Amino acid sequence: MKKIGFIDFYLDEWHANNYPAWIQEASGGELEGAYAYAVIDSPKGGLSTDGWCKKYGITRCYSMEEVVEKSDCLIVLSPDNAEMHEGLCQLPLRSGKPTYVDKTFAPDGDTARRIFAVAEGYGTPCYSSSALRYAAEYRDICRYGVTAVTSVGPSSSFETYCIHQLEPIMMLIDSPVEKVMYIPAERSHTVLLSFADGRQASMTGFLDGAVFTLNVAAEGGNSSASAKSDFFHEFILELCDFLQTGEEKVSHEETIRIMDVRGAAIRAEKTPFQWVSL
Repeated sequence: MKKIGFIDFYLDEWHANNYPAWIQEASGGELEGAYAYAVIDSPKGGLSTDGWCKKYGITRCYSMEEVVEKSDCLIVLSPDNAEMHEGLCQLPLRSGKPTYVDKTFAPDGDTARRIFAVAEGYGTPCYSSSALRYAAEYRDICRYGVTAVTSVGPSSSFETYCIHQLEPIMMLIDSPVEKVMYIPAERSHTVLLSFADGRQASMTGFLDGAVFTLNVAAEGGNSSASAKSDFFHEFILELCDFLQTGEEKVSHEETIRIMDVRGAAIRAEKTPFQWVSL
């Protein structure tokens, strides 16, 4: 049995609360959440680090060095605070132990490049992904000859949720994005993406919620797909395989391209209705 160490900005958040049991079940008991370290207690009135570790039966570590040393593989969480990942990743990515970094990987492409440079310099297997990458409905979309994509989904926080629409779009259109535009509306927003090869995409987030849906125009015909399958289960299966084998599931180059676009989209949010170049 391999022991997983969790590193987080603060525990008692949705991913930390669910990953240990999901991973143990999906791996047939071959992987176990064993150790955890958090920088601070929950700032949202949730469980303290001690309280979380007691509830989930995980040993608290009092330093990042301790959790890295004791664990066979590592998960850096902090899913809602991507700005913390560069600091949280420094020791794990020098360990040589398989390290998954939770979404969103980095605030922007430059930060992503710096983080991956550490992993590559120390030979540490590392990747990151949105769980939406593994939606069965999205995987079934033909990727040949895609000419345009529109994406819809929930977005109570643009910075937190935009990754779940960006990643499927970038999977379908394998081309650099040249510029983006942010268009605000009442209780929603839309981001336009203009690709270097002339293709276009848009993603709309609804504050009050929506089903993640893609509409895809392609040479062979148009299609529409809503992510209603248990994509988190499929994601966890892939994550377990990575933690056991060290086989990266998403290339560093693809993640950097996605983070480049995310960074530009966040800049564009500050200057609505204007194109922002990458």
